[in-house]
Amino acid sequence: MNADRLPPVAPEVTATLVEDLSPRLRKRLDAMVTKLGARPTHRDGDTVTIAVDDETELRLHAPGGVVATADDITCGCLLAPACVHRAAAACAAPTADMELVDRPTQADPGPASATDPAPDSSPAPDSSPEVASPAQRAAADALWRAGAAVLEAGVDGAGAVTQSALLRAAHTARLRHLPRAAGAALSVVTLVRAARAGDPSYRTAELVTALAELLGTAHRVGRASGAELAAVRGSARRPYSPDGSLRLYGLFTEPVVTDSGHGGVRTWVAGTDGRLCTVGDVAPGGVGRALGVADRAVRLGDSALTHRELGRAGLAVSGATVSPDGRLGAGKGVKAVTARGAAWTEPPLAALWETPPSEQAARALRSTSRYADPDGGGRDLLFLDVELLGAVREPGGTCLLALCEGGVAVRLTVADDDPALAHRDNLMLLATAPGTRLRIIGRLVPALHPRLTLLACSHPAGEGTIDLGLDRLRRADLPDPAASVHVAPPQPGGSGEHSPLYLLERRVEQTVPAGRAALGMLGDVTAETRRLRRAGLPTAAGLLTALCTAAAQRDRDLFGRLLPADTDGFATYWLTAARYTAAVAESLCAAAWEPTQAGPAAAASAPGQGGRRA
Repeated sequence: MNADRLPPVAPEVTATLVEDLSPRLRKRLDAMVTKLGARPTHRDGDTVTIAVDDETELRLHAPGGVVATADDITCGCLLAPACVHRAAAACAAPTADMELVDRPTQADPGPASATDPAPDSSPAPDSSPEVASPAQRAAADALWRAGAAVLEAGVDGAGAVTQSALLRAAHTARLRHLPRAAGAALSVVTLVRAARAGDPSYRTAELVTALAELLGTAHRVGRASGAELAAVRGSARRPYSPDGSLRLYGLFTEPVVTDSGHGGVRTWVAGTDGRLCTVGDVAPGGVGRALGVADRAVRLGDSALTHRELGRAGLAVSGATVSPDGRLGAGKGVKAVTARGAAWTEPPLAALWETPPSEQAARALRSTSRYADPDGGGRDLLFLDVELLGAVREPGGTCLLALCEGGVAVRLTVADDDPALAHRDNLMLLATAPGTRLRIIGRLVPALHPRLTLLACSHPAGEGTIDLGLDRLRRADLPDPAASVHVAPPQPGGSGEHSPLYLLERRVEQTVPAGRAALGMLGDVTAETRRLRRAGLPTAAGLLTALCTAAAQRDRDLFGRLLPADTDGFATYWLTAARYTAAVAESLCAAAWEPTQAGPAAAASAPGQGGRRA
């Protein structure tokens, strides 16, 4: 049974079912989750049935697509409803987006306290800056403890019971108007489950980021005030504000496939002032839905354009509403009609490619910083004119090397490796055409070298554009190899790329799979700290020493018995190290985008000079 075949379950439902189990049944929970994963399922309307065995069935009823109450999960075994099967089914299913669960459940701890401020409240002009309420601080403390417990146990030890505690804390945080921290907690649960299930798309670095975001946000709640508190709390729903009349020009359409089983597309458009907006259609359905929705009509006014067509056409919108992250609203008052589009080489779109790459990268880094307050609005996109250099092998696979303005060598990677999408095939085909010049759109990947996920490009034959996740290039679309000017690929490098910062980064990452105890057994780090100090990173050296010392430290009482580990102290050291390495890495990334030389001709004559030394 694939978890995607089960309907998403509200976090509080899973938490309630796990909390109601007896200690004996909790010990059997992880094994039962694994067992149910191998059992067949059947969907009939809003109900999914799991065959526990030849005589027993589990039913998950999901009106509206979400299992929103504990009573929506029923079991036919003799021990029901106090059986382990119901809790195991909830733990095996995806976690529902809390914004989709709008009706109260049995697990609700009650309405928010009267002392809780509304999400958009602000202090009166003569009052002191607003601070978190006692209920919010208590919710943040619960999130910190639950996140620290995951860090203590590691993925291997963070079973259903540990995940349940995090889900309960996330639900309480949502009720206390802390949606940012609650969302981070759900991300941690989703990634832990993916890791434990052996999901090939799982990356430890993503769980490191999610855990650090959870712990860092929870830590800041009790210390922030005023505008900082508003950013730390976040916004449960993206508010749309009126934006009058807009003239929009299509840029490209990208498929969207999420870990939670949702699929769809996002079409990017630009206004006359260069501001980026999106029109999206994402819902449960996975990659199959993403491919199908691309050819459906856009849900905006009276326009009959499909998403693919909008990516190359234009719209005239009146009564427009736009969210802070650039999403166009589709309310009843919005009117939209088809209008002429613009080529990437024509105004107003051509202006997007006129900003120097280093300035675009700096803007994108401010938007995509792992732990910065959310910004959005498409600022992580880069618009570059490049010359393709060929394929480059990396530990994680093959990427495409290209040269952009200033002699900066950029690695172009796939946005999604799903074989149903066209990303991988298109990138591999482009890698066979060195010397080809293209206008591209990519999303910044923060790294110690210039790196983008490639989303769209001008057609190699010079006509139109290509949505690289949806359209499939053919070899006939590429220029004649004999006519191509082959440029010797520069060797991307520089001191930033070989920075010993990884010595601290890997210890941060090693904690996540196996927990604090495993890090404590890794041995002496004196040689590593010495190397960090020689490289001018004394703070990194101090953090590495403190982190490993905290991991190995276990005090004893007067009778020689081991005392409980200082989970809170270790989590603090780990969070500090994670945030520090991210900040330094982002600084090195910004430096890597700085111009290095005159351009492709210089690269051809000096192939070893592809990266500026940071």
